[in-house]
Amino acid sequence: MKITFLGGAETVTGSKILLEINYKKILIDCGLFQGLKELRLKNWEKLPIDLNEIDIVFLTHAHLDHSGYLPVLIKNGYKGAIYCTEATKDLTKIILLDSGKIQEEDAKRQNKYKYTKHKPAKPLYDIEDAKTTISHLKTFELNKWYKLDNEIQFKFLNSGHILGSAIILIKVNEKIIAFSGDLGRKSPIILPQFEYIEKADYLVVESTYGNRIHKKDSIIDNLLKYITHTYSKKGVLIIPTFSVERAQEIIYLLSILKREKKLPNIPIYLDSPMGVNATEVYFKHKEIHNLTESDIKSMLQTVQLISDVSASKAVVNNNAPKIVLAGSGMLTGGRVLHYLDKYIEDKKNSILIVGFQAEGTRGKTLLSGDSEIKFFGKYHKINAEIFKINAFSGHADQSELLDWLNHFKTAPTLTFINHGEPHQSQALKVKLKTDLNWNCTVAKMNKSYYLT
Repeated sequence: MKITFLGGAETVTGSKILLEINYKKILIDCGLFQGLKELRLKNWEKLPIDLNEIDIVFLTHAHLDHSGYLPVLIKNGYKGAIYCTEATKDLTKIILLDSGKIQEEDAKRQNKYKYTKHKPAKPLYDIEDAKTTISHLKTFELNKWYKLDNEIQFKFLNSGHILGSAIILIKVNEKIIAFSGDLGRKSPIILPQFEYIEKADYLVVESTYGNRIHKKDSIIDNLLKYITHTYSKKGVLIIPTFSVERAQEIIYLLSILKREKKLPNIPIYLDSPMGVNATEVYFKHKEIHNLTESDIKSMLQTVQLISDVSASKAVVNNNAPKIVLAGSGMLTGGRVLHYLDKYIEDKKNSILIVGFQAEGTRGKTLLSGDSEIKFFGKYHKINAEIFKINAFSGHADQSELLDWLNHFKTAPTLTFINHGEPHQSQALKVKLKTDLNWNCTVAKMNKSYYLT
C-alpha cells in the first residue's frame, strides 16, 4: 500500500489524498486550492496521476477545499463514482453549481474589464461541468461497513464538522486506514459531536488548529455586542459567511437573541443563494442535527432569505441599518463583495469575521490591519471597523484533537498530520510525540509513503 498527498499537505486547502492498494487507486477528497495565488495556480496544473487509473473517489464532506476540484477530474477523464453521505451529496451539489457559476462570472468580468493577462480568460470549469459531476455522486449511510470488493471495505462515521461530514475508514485485509477529514468541535452549535474510533493501523489527521486552543468566550454574547455597537452608530453590520454550517449557526443564534428580545429592531438578511439552498438542506436532514421544529420555525422568522439578484441589489442600495450575512466566508468572491463596495469606506459600518481566513484571502487582509483591499479590479479604503469572533470555528482545536486521538486503544503504526499550515502541523506533531508517544510525520505535498 502507498499513500500520496496531492493537496492539503503543508496547507489547509486543495485536499487530495491518493491511496494505492495493489490493483486499486482510491482518491480521498478532491478539493480546490484557495488563498495565495501560488496555491490557486495549482488548480490549473495537471495532476501527477493518470485519471483513468483512479478506481473510486471518496468525499469526506462538501466544502470547496475538499470537493471543488471534482469537476476538473470528471472533465479530464475520470468516469467512476464519488462515494459520500446523503447530506454531503445534497450540499456538494449546491457548492459545485455555485463554484461553476462564480468561475464563469469571474472570467466574464476579467474579460470585460481587461484585468487579466489571459486573452480570453477562461473558467476552470463551468456550470455544465458541475452538473455532470453531480451525476457521479453515490450515497452511503453512516456507521455501516460496505464492500468495495472482496478485500476492501469502507465505512463513514460522523466527524461533526458540517452536515454530512465524515471520517472515512478503509479496511484492507483487516488493516484499517483512517482519514479524519475535517474534525468538528466537541460541542458543536447545531450538530452532534464527532464520533470516536478505537483502532486504526494508519491514520491521517487534520491539524488546522493543531497549535492552539479556542477561546472560551460566549459566542452569542460577542455576537450581540458587535450588533449593538454597530446599531449605536446607525451603521450596517456585514458578516462574510460560509454558506454551509456557519450561516445556519449564526441564524440559529440570532433567532435565540430575537426570542429573548435582545436584538434591535433592524432587518436581518441572508443574501446568498448557496446559503439559502444549504439552509434548506439542513432543514431537510432533521435526523442528523440537533435543531427542533421550533428552532427551525424561529430561524425562518428571524432572517429574510435573499436569492433573487434584484432583491439583493435593493438590499445593497438601502443605506438603512441592517445585518447582512453574505458569502463568501473568506471574501474570495460572491455577493459580500458588493456590500463591501458600498459600505467598507464608511467608518460607521462594521465587518464581523466569523471563520478561518486562509493566507492570501481578502478576509486575511482585513484581519491583518491593511488600509486598503482590492476587488473588482481596484483598491478600496478600509474605514469600516473590523471585528472577529474566534470561537465560531468548525475545526477541533489542539485539546479536542487530542481528546479524539486519546480514544484510540492502541497507537497507529504511523500517523500522518495534514491539513494545516506548517507551524500548526509541527505543533501537533510535537504534542503527539511528547504526550502520546506516537509515531507521526507531517505530510509533504506530492510525497509518497509506503504502508507495510
